[in-house]
Amino acid sequence: MTRPCDTVLYRRLFQQARPCWSHIAALFLLSMLASPLALLMPLPLKIAVDSGLGSHPLPRLVRALWPSTAPVTPASALIFAAALLIVVTILTQLQNLAVSMLQTYTGEKLLLQFRAELFRQVQRLSLSYHDAKGTVDSLYRVQTDAASIQSITVDYLVPFSKSSLTLVGMFYVTARIDWQLALVALFISPILYAVSKIYRRGLRRSSREAKAYDSSALAVVQEVLGAIRVVQAFGREDTEQERFVRHSTQGMRARLHLAWVEGRFSLAIGLTSAIGTAVALFVGVRQVQLGALTLGELLLVMGYLAQLYEPMKTLGKKSASLQGHLASVERAFYLLDQTPDVIEKPNARSIVRATGGIICQNVSFDYPSERHALTHISFEVEPGARVGIAGVTGAGKSTLVNLLLRFYDPTEGRIFLDGVDLRDYKLADLRNQSAIVTQDPLLFSCSIAENIAYARPAASVQEIIAATKAANIHEFIENLPAGYETQVGERGVRLSGGERQRIALARAFLKDAPILILDEPTSAVDLETEAVIMDAMRNLMQGRTSFLISHRLSPLKDCDTILRIDQGRLICVTSPKFSIGSDEPAVGAAAASSGRQTNA
Repeated sequence: MTRPCDTVLYRRLFQQARPCWSHIAALFLLSMLASPLALLMPLPLKIAVDSGLGSHPLPRLVRALWPSTAPVTPASALIFAAALLIVVTILTQLQNLAVSMLQTYTGEKLLLQFRAELFRQVQRLSLSYHDAKGTVDSLYRVQTDAASIQSITVDYLVPFSKSSLTLVGMFYVTARIDWQLALVALFISPILYAVSKIYRRGLRRSSREAKAYDSSALAVVQEVLGAIRVVQAFGREDTEQERFVRHSTQGMRARLHLAWVEGRFSLAIGLTSAIGTAVALFVGVRQVQLGALTLGELLLVMGYLAQLYEPMKTLGKKSASLQGHLASVERAFYLLDQTPDVIEKPNARSIVRATGGIICQNVSFDYPSERHALTHISFEVEPGARVGIAGVTGAGKSTLVNLLLRFYDPTEGRIFLDGVDLRDYKLADLRNQSAIVTQDPLLFSCSIAENIAYARPAASVQEIIAATKAANIHEFIENLPAGYETQVGERGVRLSGGERQRIALARAFLKDAPILILDEPTSAVDLETEAVIMDAMRNLMQGRTSFLISHRLSPLKDCDTILRIDQGRLICVTSPKFSIGSDEPAVGAAAASSGRQTNA
């Protein structure tokens, strides 16, 4: 993973925040009100000490606002100081409330936009990326890493700007009162900057490590919960807990190291500020002793110095946690920068409804692991033909249909649909030509009706019912207490395998695509359920170019042609009437008796 320099990273952050710049500008201006309020905060103390307890005149600003007819007495000066303190406090709290509300709104809006962009990117990326990285890594980047853009842009940019301006204002006011104290305050600024520079790289590196370990621990949780039945069936709960603890312990150690680095950094910042304050106090007391400053002026200056050092410490300490957020943003931008392996051409062709004629021309495909999945596959399928794809597990059957759907592109050769290379079509149009039913049908955590309508969201209730009748599952759904509104649970766990399969068939019926892909649709059901599903599949395959994948030959008896694949090679093409009679032995016999490749 190439690490972008900070300048590039900040520029991308600002570009990402461009839709919210008006809100950020308003937040910035509103935050700037804190500077004059902060300048007023020590003023009541000076008035109370110098004019209430002593005999010094009121500050010039207060004298300009004091009524000309009202005499200045110690009592009136004390009352004015107390009233001024209350007013400034109320204004400060109102300003804080307004900043908090606008800050929350702006941050949440910005975060939602960024997460939506990341989620769209995750869906666009090719299957090869998800195969290599896993789903949890993308989930962590979308849900956790993305939140850092909110922290940097809203929680850091505005406070950094406000602290910088407050720093300038406090220094100016302090210099007007006593330039020697102002120089003392200014002296520690480059020291704080140097300390931040030294610790920044280590903080960023430690943050990256901690987040990588957190992602790996989350991957264990997702994997175990996805296979919870297997885990419980084999009694492996303790083993999986140990695996989770092992990954989490690595993350804990990384975070402890990060906390140690942050602690040393905070110690350096605090010590530097304390030294500056001590020197300023020493110089200030000497100024009072020499009569250059009054006691009230010293208290005023020390109040300003405290507020002067506070933004300095804020800039320093926030730069520590900022490195963690920058590490997260790096990971999020890394996801955005990934280029899908399957890319749509700029001038891609549209297609409304294909006839279904398919030609595979010398097609080969290798996975990134350098495993040869398919080697020099060639065949031709006429529109409306029913094609069976037979072979043992791992022969390359599913890889072939993944190429037909253009989930991957061939590493060699071409595939044509209606005489046009698949890579010349628009991706959305191409995939809209196919309906797929997999061995383990995927259902979403919503109602049965919503799962069926996933193929065509605008479908009417009548169209959904017609699809379920064609899939031989309408009566089953009608007998459920909630009917079509029955919730299927996560991945459809509340339904049996055969019921999920028929809902997937109904979804394919509703899509009404010209090309149908059935990937081992009956391998996990009993014979009675298989007969019901096969009857529905015969109806579904009528008038469509259909590919039925099976490692057994019996489900392929209604196919016009059978492609036998073995170890990624098309070893022969036969008609079912010559091959039905046995299952796996027939596939092995065909492989043994044919050493050549034939076109359908």
